[in-house]
Amino acid sequence: MQQYPENLTGFTLPELDFSLDALEPFIDGETMHIHYEKHHQAYINNLNTALKGNTLASENLKTILSDAENLSEAIRNNAGGHYNHSLFWSTLKPAGKLFPADLQMMSAVDTQFGSFATFQEAFANAAMSRFGSGWIWLVSDHGTLSIVSTPNQDNPLMNANGLEKIPIMGLDVWEHAYYLKHQNRRAEYIKAWWNVINWEVVNQRYLHSLEKTAS
Repeated sequence: MQQYPENLTGFTLPELDFSLDALEPFIDGETMHIHYEKHHQAYINNLNTALKGNTLASENLKTILSDAENLSEAIRNNAGGHYNHSLFWSTLKPAGKLFPADLQMMSAVDTQFGSFATFQEAFANAAMSRFGSGWIWLVSDHGTLSIVSTPNQDNPLMNANGLEKIPIMGLDVWEHAYYLKHQNRRAEYIKAWWNVINWEVVNQRYLHSLEKTAS
């Protein structure tokens, strides 16, 4: 799985590092089948159609999304959908470590939020407060962590001046991400999701964001 989907070109469905049912009981296999093979694939199909004959067709997702305000609605929505989901899958794994205190980014979490538990609460509150469909992000801005919420398939790469706010983790709160198992109980889905986060990848993205800042 590509850990840096902003670099993706030639848009196809990325391969998962786990089987569709490997995240159970926290995320069920049927939801993964529909979410990954149907919804994500549709964003890719629509993006490739929208890019036909466009000079952006050979660019990576970072370049495309950096000019979001001047994109057609079809390119903006579907490029965002492809990027967001690719990042989402890359930061999941079967039954991960809940409290990864040994990772370098956790010192930044403690600095910005006071503790991992306080960060969890703030992130969950943002996810519950997102009205309608959208995403919740943990972003790095010159190494400073913050929580950002975006509507629909928008993401921080579209809004950051100079692409300084780099998403290192994102949670999909569209209903298609959880409705088969949890119906309207978004809080259950958020609580379950904490069990399948690939913190090693999130940490690598954080360290990468520091390298990007220094370069």
